[in-house]
Amino acid sequence: MSEIRVIKIKQSVLANNDARAQKLRGELKQHGVFLLNVMSSPGAGKTTLLKNIINRLKGEFRIGVMEADMDADVDGKEIASSTGVKTIQLNTSGECHLDAKMTSEGVEALGYDDLDLIILENIGNLVCPAEFDTGATASMVLLSIPEGDDKPLKYPLMFTKGNFFVFTKMDTRIVFDFDVEKASKRILALNPDAKFFPVSAKTDEGIAELVEYLRKRINTYKAE
Repeated sequence: MSEIRVIKIKQSVLANNDARAQKLRGELKQHGVFLLNVMSSPGAGKTTLLKNIINRLKGEFRIGVMEADMDADVDGKEIASSTGVKTIQLNTSGECHLDAKMTSEGVEALGYDDLDLIILENIGNLVCPAEFDTGATASMVLLSIPEGDDKPLKYPLMFTKGNFFVFTKMDTRIVFDFDVEKASKRILALNPDAKFFPVSAKTDEGIAELVEYLRKRINTYKAE
């Protein structure tokens, strides 16, 4: 009986992806372009928050947006019409994440020369996007108040991979049992360097602080 060869496909795929992600990061740095990867579960408020952020920053930075979705283009059209910035739609044909190859293709389509900031709105999912390095400069993870403060316990990889975390829909905290301090401690146990921004895109609570943080990170990155 012949031997069966076992190939660890996932390890190979991830290793190849990591190498491609590092290459993309180098290219972005060479061109002075900051790539922000935005991740969350579906309905956490990514698109609404991004519209608010982009409209506050577009006078200072040349911004491009990559909207990722498995099949639809609703969010891409919404961002383009509400902000006027250069926007492309990335459809993954059923894949539940963006990897470095897909991201590279999107960046090439947008172009480097006339942009300072590229925002990648990743597919709404707390599992797959956390496993694949997109080559981003930084990753922002959203956790909405209606989702509950136990999400870091259920999806630890996502909250380990993020660089800073936004608690969205703070205007609903009077309705939902969400403990911001408890959620923060759970994330810090996984990610000791995490930073937190409680916001409401509806009332503008905390938006100015988040935008200022992004502004400083982008300017520091471009000055290095």
